[in-house]
Amino acid sequence: MTEKRKPFRSRITQYLKGETTPGVDPDVVRELAKLLEETGLSEIEIERGGVRVRVARDRPNAGAAAQAAAAQPVASVNPNGSAAPARKRGTMVTSPMVGTVYLAPQPGAPPFVTLGAEVTDGTVCIIEAMKTMNPVAAPVSGRVAEILVRDGQPVEFGEPLMRIE
Repeated sequence: MTEKRKPFRSRITQYLKGETTPGVDPDVVRELAKLLEETGLSEIEIERGGVRVRVARDRPNAGAAAQAAAAQPVASVNPNGSAAPARKRGTMVTSPMVGTVYLAPQPGAPPFVTLGAEVTDGTVCIIEAMKTMNPVAAPVSGRVAEILVRDGQPVEFGEPLMRIE
């Protein structure tokens, strides 16, 4: 006779409270995947007692599309024969996770970077995910050419945040 499983949300609650033994329960992974589908999120992560479970949807070419757009400074031709503007040069800083982007370390403080500022390898913004502040560092040295998000904006994994030339 098989034991009837508790509903997913109560299993997750038990897991987060530390009432279950550490380990990865395949049912938890399946239920997190279902939750991604239901909510439209691109990833979800839970951690308890040193065990972290992260489930993410495969978003084909999400990061690659942003990098390709930044890496191709070639003009194209529209169907009507006129030249389209050349793609912008530089390196896109993309969101490493789903969360809320903050451009300053705290409300009322000056932003980490401003348009036209020179950056090296320091923090350019932070992403809050699950009440944790995650710094996002500049992937290259250069000048901030565009800031594509506003302070407090929700962002998806791979979403362009700013462009550095």
